[in-house]
Amino acid sequence: MLREIQCFTRVAARLSFSRAAADLGMSQPAMSQAITRLERAAGVRVFERTARAVRLTAEGRALLPYAEQVLESAAAFTAEAARLARPTIHLAYPPLVGALAARVARRLAGRTPAIGVELTVAGRSAASAALDRGEVSAAILATPAPARFVTAARFHVSVDHLAVPAGHPLAGRSRAGAADLAGQVVLAPGGRPWPGLPGRPRLVADDDFAAALDLVAAGAGLLPTPQLLVRGIRRDDVGFVPLETEGLRVTYALAWSKEHVTPELMALVQAVQDALWTR
Repeated sequence: MLREIQCFTRVAARLSFSRAAADLGMSQPAMSQAITRLERAAGVRVFERTARAVRLTAEGRALLPYAEQVLESAAAFTAEAARLARPTIHLAYPPLVGALAARVARRLAGRTPAIGVELTVAGRSAASAALDRGEVSAAILATPAPARFVTAARFHVSVDHLAVPAGHPLAGRSRAGAADLAGQVVLAPGGRPWPGLPGRPRLVADDDFAAALDLVAAGAGLLPTPQLLVRGIRRDDVGFVPLETEGLRVTYALAWSKEHVTPELMALVQAVQDALWTR
């Protein structure tokens, strides 16, 4: 019956059996037979046919929206079935590296056979817990990752700005150096102090730099900030000052549990490595 309904909507759109048949790659007699079968099954005529014209009957006009809904539902069913049949991998990642996660997802969707990627934004602690519970297949974690995980595809994110509250004495500076942090509270997302930076570290459990800016705005401390974040954030209550330090950076890696290795996971590892090389 689905084929007959498709024929019905096509003839209704074209108001021509011959043009509708051509659209669907059918002969005109086959199209007429399909419409006849539909009318018999429905118990009503859906078209008025003369030598010169084809018109929808009142019953046909009433049934057309339902026919279109049936075809839309059938298409949605087919698409969802294809998605469910496609291998899927779940990747957790911190917000800072969202662009990389998106590139990886596109790469895996474009390969043959395609692999679907379910992306989950999660900080270090939440992502590690999700890996332990088997809720995600892999996670991008700041290193060093917990020793129980296997890691690969390491990459670095440069930290070259300092986030300060609006009105802070450093906010009007053209640049800041490590010495300017002496005596200041320095926020450390991910729970580890910044190597080589003076100041009083305040450890922040999660490694969400964007969320840590709320602490900066509240006057809780200053935040060494990656340029990746500076380019995408505009806030009136926080200012960014170029920070001159030697090689300050955050290192990330793809991590997974050695008990849950699959072909899809290995494809993910390769996709991350490829994305890092071609960015």
